[in-house]
Amino acid sequence: MSLNNRTAIVTGSTSGIGLAIARALATEGANVVINGLGESDAVAAERAAIERDFGVGCTYSAANMLSGDEIRAMVAEAESRFGSVDILVNNAGIQFVSPIEAFPPEKWDQIIAINLTAAFHAIQAALPGMRSRKWGRIINTASAHSKVASPFKSAYVSAKHGIDGLTKTVALEAATDGVTANCVSPGYVWTPLVERQIPETMASRGLTREQVIEDVLLHAQPTKQFVTVEEVAGTCVFLCSDAAKNITGTNISIDGGWTAA
Repeated sequence: MSLNNRTAIVTGSTSGIGLAIARALATEGANVVINGLGESDAVAAERAAIERDFGVGCTYSAANMLSGDEIRAMVAEAESRFGSVDILVNNAGIQFVSPIEAFPPEKWDQIIAINLTAAFHAIQAALPGMRSRKWGRIINTASAHSKVASPFKSAYVSAKHGIDGLTKTVALEAATDGVTANCVSPGYVWTPLVERQIPETMASRGLTREQVIEDVLLHAQPTKQFVTVEEVAGTCVFLCSDAAKNITGTNISIDGGWTAA
């Protein structure tokens, strides 16, 4: 498979799952726009490494996922720089763990905005160009929590269920335009986002670090293994291939069997 002359935007891609997806798409020849938080020197190093390692163009956008205007500007800048946006991976996400009666309303708003509304803005901006070229791949990073719930994660679960619905809707609207829209739904992947949840879960449930890992995180996954970022990235690459052109509106679990029951 070759993605030469294609351009991908991957949000939340300065580390973790998003960075692995960006690098995997670049491996196949796609130019890449990375986006997210991080120290400027570290971000610059990752951007340069993608160009050096894979011989593609790579730019960095500091677009704030809380701002629809900045998200639309990111898409416009990518189209201007590379000529098109062919692949959009909405991966940016944040988490907060709290019983619902103590859940800060501002945290609810922030999680819904970054995990769900940002994807709407990006899709709305990128889809017209994809339709005009009769080719596009929209991939939304959902979660096992797009299919099942867990306690203390009301905003995250709500946002991820929303991503599943948004994906299905876009898939139907673009079904005759050569554009596919799918979710990938990882279980627990060892990333900075998951690692940051551990102290919050320890506090909310009165558990040790080891208990959180074994009894909360991996308890849900029958394989008793964390999903790897490479496994998620590989699924995204497949969804960009010609073999996946009739896969649209799906929610693909990568969760070690968590949602099989």
